[in-house]
Amino acid sequence: MPDRFRIAYFAHTLRSDWNNGNAHFLRGLMRALGSKGHDVVAFEPEEGWSVENLRSEAGGQRSLTDFRHIYADLRVKLYRDRDAEETWRERLRDCDVVILHEWNPPELAQRLLRLRDAFGFTLLFHDTHHRASSSPEQMERFGLERFDGVLAFGDALRTIYKERYGLTKVWTLHEAADTTVFKPVPGARKSTDVVWIGNWGEGERSQEIREFLLQPWASLRASREDVAMRAKIYGVRYPEDGLRALRDAGVEYHGYLPNLDAPHVYATSRLTVHIPRQQYTGAMKGIPTIRVFEALACGIPLVSAPWQDTEELFRKGDFWMVATGVEMQNAMDCLLREPERAAEQAARGLETVLLRHTCAHRAEELTGVIKELRT
Repeated sequence: MPDRFRIAYFAHTLRSDWNNGNAHFLRGLMRALGSKGHDVVAFEPEEGWSVENLRSEAGGQRSLTDFRHIYADLRVKLYRDRDAEETWRERLRDCDVVILHEWNPPELAQRLLRLRDAFGFTLLFHDTHHRASSSPEQMERFGLERFDGVLAFGDALRTIYKERYGLTKVWTLHEAADTTVFKPVPGARKSTDVVWIGNWGEGERSQEIREFLLQPWASLRASREDVAMRAKIYGVRYPEDGLRALRDAGVEYHGYLPNLDAPHVYATSRLTVHIPRQQYTGAMKGIPTIRVFEALACGIPLVSAPWQDTEELFRKGDFWMVATGVEMQNAMDCLLREPERAAEQAARGLETVLLRHTCAHRAEELTGVIKELRT
């Protein structure tokens, strides 16, 4: 059994991170697989909603340019829906493994299943979202029972695939930080007290944003009127009532942030927060978002709204978990007043990421799955 494989990965997009946190992890995973000696190519549609929306942002073109520069080692091939079947046969004829991400149309799944039957490559389905729980009728269109295996980004999702869909070949593959990009920036000047990078979420966490960020911050500012304090939020898809809530709380809204700029933003901030969407405190409990891994990798103290780390991905003290908005306010106040304690927490979180949660770790885990299946 060879240690190196020819791998084709189908993503919605690696080029654009607009409302597309999947790109963060997949970029790093593709790089890590290449570093292990695998022959990796990523396929994505020539046009898509994430790329189109990114181009309309003020910094959109720079984001696309930075991606090409920073990830110059990645092979990303664009395709069109009207590409002929024979074209796809040539592209995938020599592949050992083909992986389809969940953010793709079911029609593409059917095409890849036909080509798998023709060429015999291993076909995997990769899910880093919550539709398997929230929209099962959509997932049934993929023909998942015909795939050779499923990669799920948490044990809760793995259980859903096994129990709800009756699948047996399902592996957990958590997201992780690309530590070639997400790392501390020594010497950066702290100009922001609290920063949060995240989208409004279409009602999936709008109340949580108010409870665990806006209200605690407003109360903290009011209690420390003698100190100049600054909080920033970056993200997209904020409705007018959300923007109004930010203004009322005294939080600056800075819109879209290219993810490749996040290490600098974290480096110039004293602490950040994690506010999970409702799906990840319910049916998908135990699954953190990519932002947790990336923030800790950048060496910034993190305070989290409540979620259950059921898989013990982190150690006690890696970040500060709170249960209420009042506890969030107290945690912010403590870390801002006690920089030594904040630095100690940040160092511990960074250590855990480097020990357990880098894209290099996930590339090793995925290689093990591939070997198991192909054996």
